[in-house]
Amino acid sequence: MASPRSWPGRVRARLGERGSALAVLVLLLVLVVGTLVAMPATRCEVFGGGCRKPAREPHADPAEPAGRPVDPVAAATRGAYVALGDSYSSGVGAEAGAADQNPLDRCHRTSKAYYHQVSTAFGFAGGGSFWACSGATTGDVLKGKGGEPPQLGRLGAGTSLVTISIGGNDIGFSKILAGCVVKLPWSKGCQGQGPDIATRMATLRQTLPDLVTEITRRAPRARVIMMAYPRAFSEVSGVDGDNITVADQRWLNARTHDLGELVRETAAEADERIAAAHGAGSVEFVDAYSAFAGHEVGSTDPYMNGLAVSLSALAAEPRSFHPTVKGHEALAGLFIAQIKKGPGRPLAEPR
Repeated sequence: MASPRSWPGRVRARLGERGSALAVLVLLLVLVVGTLVAMPATRCEVFGGGCRKPAREPHADPAEPAGRPVDPVAAATRGAYVALGDSYSSGVGAEAGAADQNPLDRCHRTSKAYYHQVSTAFGFAGGGSFWACSGATTGDVLKGKGGEPPQLGRLGAGTSLVTISIGGNDIGFSKILAGCVVKLPWSKGCQGQGPDIATRMATLRQTLPDLVTEITRRAPRARVIMMAYPRAFSEVSGVDGDNITVADQRWLNARTHDLGELVRETAAEADERIAAAHGAGSVEFVDAYSAFAGHEVGSTDPYMNGLAVSLSALAAEPRSFHPTVKGHEALAGLFIAQIKKGPGRPLAEPR
């Protein structure tokens, strides 16, 4: 029996056995209330409602780059600039001297190609290199052409900018133009080549993304800028001496536009993948389709060469339907503007 001097004893003496039980209940109530006061999470779990959960730390937007955003020009110039592609990048048609017409230069890289203006417009920390090659297809960029090593071999982790025009030879633009110029009774003519072009375009829709994937794999920190082709012809007036009607000109321009849209889609898809993976590089698109508007073949100030025939070879000269020196100046302006503009989303520091 507890001592009457103790607290339970005094309660029992005053209230009897029921009082003792009541004292135990009071003690338990004190313990429960104390726990709820001291532990808010427990209180919310028991009673619910009226409890505000602590704000969570904000997570980074998955569309944002993982690193600190950088200026587009800084991203493009922190390493080396490499120019890849076909004759529209190598400068065929923009010859400015005997050196530009060297028959031993199988890639026909000229001194007035847009590369030269782009490379001098900015201070590239790793310098610049010019590897575009006339006649190149997507496969040639991957594997090499005419004894030239693969253009992709020029890329590396230190590459910060890549410019490229590619795809025209994959769909056979030179043959298409020849079919429009030389209309023989047994040939398909100009617009009759449509089904063949569609087949080659479908193949390019597979090979071009593969090429871009390999470029970004070899140069993961680079801004890759892909150029569409400028339209060669006016939509309203014909050109003397090339046997191409205005209707054929419009049809050829439409095929150029189709190819440009394929390049645009490829660039957008590749850039989306880089952004989703928080990569440091980008894939961008330069729309050159209307770059020569008012300066098409046959205009008073053409940015595109017209048909030139080699009488000795009885064949069109390579510069036919390729940009002139002024044409390459216009293309250089588009690239320079895009380098300054950026891909339209934040670019991150390399991780």
